[in-house]
Amino acid sequence: MRTRLVSSLLGLAVVTIGFGSACGSDGERGAGGPKGDPGARGDSGPRGEPGDPGSPGEAGPKGDTGDPGPAGETGTPGTPGDSGTPSGLPGTDVPSFTKALVDAYANNRALPIAEFPLAAAATDSMRALQGLRHNVVVSWLEPLNFDDTDAAPRFGANADYVAFFGDGWGTTAGNAPQWNGSGNAGRIWVNHEYISNNAASPTSAPTGQQMTLASFLRARGTLTNDVTSSTWLPADVDKLKIAGKRQLGGSWFHVVKDPSSGDWSVNRTATATRYDATSATLTKVTGYTLYGADHDDTGAALPAGVVAGIIGDCSGAQTPWGTVITAEENVQDYYGDMEACWDGNNKFLAGSGCDPGANTTFNVTASTSGAFGSITDANHRHPRDAYGWLVEIDTDQPPGEYYGKTTAGVGHRKIGAMGRARWENATFAVDISWKPLVDQPLVVYASDDRRGGRIYKFVSAGNYTAGMTKAQARALLDDGKLYVGHFAGLDHAHGLTVGGMAPTAASPGAGKWIELSVDNVTDDAPNAPALGAGTKVGAALKSVTWNSIAGFPTDNDVLGALFTAGNKIGIAELNRPEDIEYNPVGADGARIYVAFTNHTGRLALDAAGKLVDPATHGTSTARTDADGAIFALKEATAATPASSTTFSYYQVWRGSKGTGVFDAADPDNIMIDKSGGVWFGTDGNYGRNQASDAVYYLDLDEAHKTSPTPTHGKAFRIAAVPSDAEATGPAFTSDMRTIFIAVQHPGEGAYSAWPKGGRPLSSLAAVTFR
Repeated sequence: MRTRLVSSLLGLAVVTIGFGSACGSDGERGAGGPKGDPGARGDSGPRGEPGDPGSPGEAGPKGDTGDPGPAGETGTPGTPGDSGTPSGLPGTDVPSFTKALVDAYANNRALPIAEFPLAAAATDSMRALQGLRHNVVVSWLEPLNFDDTDAAPRFGANADYVAFFGDGWGTTAGNAPQWNGSGNAGRIWVNHEYISNNAASPTSAPTGQQMTLASFLRARGTLTNDVTSSTWLPADVDKLKIAGKRQLGGSWFHVVKDPSSGDWSVNRTATATRYDATSATLTKVTGYTLYGADHDDTGAALPAGVVAGIIGDCSGAQTPWGTVITAEENVQDYYGDMEACWDGNNKFLAGSGCDPGANTTFNVTASTSGAFGSITDANHRHPRDAYGWLVEIDTDQPPGEYYGKTTAGVGHRKIGAMGRARWENATFAVDISWKPLVDQPLVVYASDDRRGGRIYKFVSAGNYTAGMTKAQARALLDDGKLYVGHFAGLDHAHGLTVGGMAPTAASPGAGKWIELSVDNVTDDAPNAPALGAGTKVGAALKSVTWNSIAGFPTDNDVLGALFTAGNKIGIAELNRPEDIEYNPVGADGARIYVAFTNHTGRLALDAAGKLVDPATHGTSTARTDADGAIFALKEATAATPASSTTFSYYQVWRGSKGTGVFDAADPDNIMIDKSGGVWFGTDGNYGRNQASDAVYYLDLDEAHKTSPTPTHGKAFRIAAVPSDAEATGPAFTSDMRTIFIAVQHPGEGAYSAWPKGGRPLSSLAAVTFR
């Protein structure tokens, strides 16, 4: 710029210098005379007019860059700003954010967000409260690392239970995985329960999720037929079913949080492992003797007690020592129902191994009508009693490392000592640090998710002691006593009331733990007053005529068929007990929370605990609970649950039909936060209330009973899932700033294009505080 100015000035100087126009005249020359002196110079003429500006000169060369100046002095810290609103306050976790909103709502204070609770609606998208961010972490069929070959570990079908293990949680000896380790990165376990819709047959094309899988296999060349055709070769049908085995079980992989956006994603450079329904996954059944031997998918015999694959994986548990329990639920769909003496409406079926006059004789041979038992190659068929267990996965080990294969106390096993059922999940009695109760037996609670199913308590034979190794703690689950919860006084016709009223904390129902053993000579059978006063549980179980059901000669027989054994002695039937969770945080001791999802079917027993006559079963009592409820159980000796023989129970939340902001139905998975807050997801609200299933925070603050707007016992919708999907598997990160939600079966019975605008895909989603 300076160069251009100098050039202009120089140009102007050149053109503005003028000369005068009038000069003095020369004198005349005299003839021959001498030359005269020059005349005097005339005066200068007037200044001429300025000329036109000259053209700018060329730019000069660019000067060298100067040296940087010295760094300035560091300034003094500024005064901290005022705290932001809850929707933007760094460091606030989701529970405290939500609790603050509930308190403001209950006390008619101004809310810092536009909508609370989240409105009821049915959309094909995820929705969450203002202040919470959500994103899809991974979807069905996506690889869990950068390998996209057929051998790659891929995220499985219909995600369910979720467990988070923050990086570094185990660096301090004795730590439990809950609430320890990083909240920004960690390992995650996700169950894969089943594949929705209809598989292919020789005369029909697959539908829904089965078509999604078939199309995927066709695109990769595994299937070469027209998958949309109604004509399939048997060999192609088998290929689809065998591929379906790989979609079940569980995924184990690493996730990280983006510090800028708050989104979570799969760390695809980390090791990922799939455990599935093929014989690539092997487990050892402990505490129970199988009726026969199993083999792998090639037909090769497996060692005694070792079985192929895991299936029907519903909910589960994190053990205090860092393994995962995954619960096998509806296994009857794959190789047939071992307890085939009951139909889907709890009617007793004669000729199925439970007829009176003899001992039970359960058929364990794989049914050829089951989803996997129908595979043409018989090597893919496995015994019925190989499934239906609580399975402990040692995630440090590869899928084929069954319990004790190489090292004692290492590897995967099925916990036979807790018996076979349609298990929903399990939960451990722990202290407020989520560690086992020291110098006491391990106590595990679990629920049988079926209409009429029961709640069970396992008490280990040995005590947990401080400093036990992982292997030593695991060994405690090999041997112990199994109890079944009898909800004495529960109204038979409804299943949720006592004396016609919902039980409350002030007026609870009374329950009893009954040892489910042929050696129980202490407890009367609950149906003894109607069938033979004073008859003990053990005698009733062994009798070949008691309650018109065959006998159970040994505890091994009892463990193999918990539902039938419970019916035989008259244990009160419950309304589909799904998730059950131990909450160690409480002013007056621990609570066990259980979700009763619903029950609108008929009952196996009458009010006295007697078997309903099959001839009149079709006109017998049917439950009318379509909305479900959540109950709390309290052990009589809460500090020593292993020795407690009785418990109280009461309702903390009741589902409802309606379109109001607090209407919700059919509770499923329960989540307990670090401070004892109770959260739950629903499975069926879409069908019952035409609003998406969601994750809810349950207000159990006693102070809110007398608030200006009482909200005690109300559920606040926090995040909703798309379409007709189920909101399942909610799990917090260790810092409680993210909830992982498994979005199960979107589009199973309704339109959905979630999450990618094409075929609906079950996915793992993260809901994170911004």
